[in-house]
Amino acid sequence: MRGWFRLTLGLLAVVLGALWTVLGLGYVEGSVLSDERSWVYVGVALILIGLAGLWWGMRARRR
Repeated sequence: MRGWFRLTLGLLAVVLGALWTVLGLGYVEGSVLSDERSWVYVGVALILIGLAGLWWGMRARRR
């Protein structure tokens, strides 16, 4: 069970960050976040944090 929580949080962060990035770029309409450039930066930062979490979780699983 080692690392599963980190992997899950990392994957969730990557998916949520990708969603916020797509919304910020204006590809999806009908949201408060649509076409707001600040959400692009927040989304990319969250993707990077999620990738670090995935890496950390994979590292814990290998031990």
